[in-house]
Amino acid sequence: MSRSFTSNGFSGSGFGGSRGGGIEGIWEAMEEFRSRFEKKVGTRVGRGDVRAAVLTLLSERPMHGYQIIQEIEERSGGSWKPSAGSVYPTLQLLADEGLVSADESNGRKTYALTEAGLVVAASSASGSPFATAAESDSDSDGGRRGRGALPKAGFELAQIAAQVGRTGTPEQVEQAVAELEGARRRLYAILAQD
Repeated sequence: MSRSFTSNGFSGSGFGGSRGGGIEGIWEAMEEFRSRFEKKVGTRVGRGDVRAAVLTLLSERPMHGYQIIQEIEERSGGSWKPSAGSVYPTLQLLADEGLVSADESNGRKTYALTEAGLVVAASSASGSPFATAAESDSDSDGGRRGRGALPKAGFELAQIAAQVGRTGTPEQVEQAVAELEGARRRLYAILAQD
């Protein structure tokens, strides 16, 4: 690659830049790229959805806040990862309402539904809040994938390209480069369509 991308963190010649050349530099650059878009891409959902998701999860078993965040992301197929800034206040609100109790062990709070919380969770279980988030990211615009799917697909492609670069034979690397160049041309062709 002959250009350098200094405005977005890539510098020097190609992807390696000051991080070192070769495959290691490419991998470090891709990790930096992933961390940048991962924070920005996601599905915005309504306030009630965090509450419904927390109640649903805690009706299954006690969890700490980070587990709740991970479970929501996993069950929504990666399309929704609520921030700690939305999950922990929701847990506090549910505790204030007497629906959740917290036990602290080893400096970590584990949350569980109270009897009243179990009743509310059972009565409000009208569909999965996780499926709603996944559907809104992938199917709400007439069958087209949401915009968050493109950077995710790009990152997954970059991961496998880096893996081929690290572990592939010279012939496999050459074949992968040809495939990526073809994909780049086809993407430009998509943009050129009216």
